[in-house]
Amino acid sequence: MKKIDIYTDGACSGNPGAGGCGVVLLYKSARKELSFGYAQTTNNRMEILAVIKGLEALKEPCHVTLYSDSKYVVDSITKGWVYSWKKKNWIKSDKKKALNVDLWERLLYLLDKHDVEFVWVKGHADNPENERCDLLARQAIEAGDLQKDEGYIQ
Repeated sequence: MKKIDIYTDGACSGNPGAGGCGVVLLYKSARKELSFGYAQTTNNRMEILAVIKGLEALKEPCHVTLYSDSKYVVDSITKGWVYSWKKKNWIKSDKKKALNVDLWERLLYLLDKHDVEFVWVKGHADNPENERCDLLARQAIEAGDLQKDEGYIQ
């Protein structure tokens, strides 16, 4: 399996509001950057969607080290919360319905295809690739031509 590094970040102008996600994929000397903007969404949705978009860009199963500054995303996976929510029909331990189920389902499917290690990085702490993802996400918002986040429910 190929070894890939993926950096991701999500951003929102208002929360909820216009949102964007940025992704940097690194494989040997190759680099690919992705960004997407959405008209109405939340920051957490953009953080999850950035991870999804990065993994969906892979054409075959890979060993992935995935870097995110989102504790929500990293902890939900590494601490097993999302698996527990799913097992309990998307109900959290506080008895409330889990949010962003549509995106978690997409992500879990991708995690079955790839060997992914999640690594939390401190945001806005001079990590060049994380800073680049943040810039890509913000530029996607500013560029206009924003897509509809089909799963966003107000």
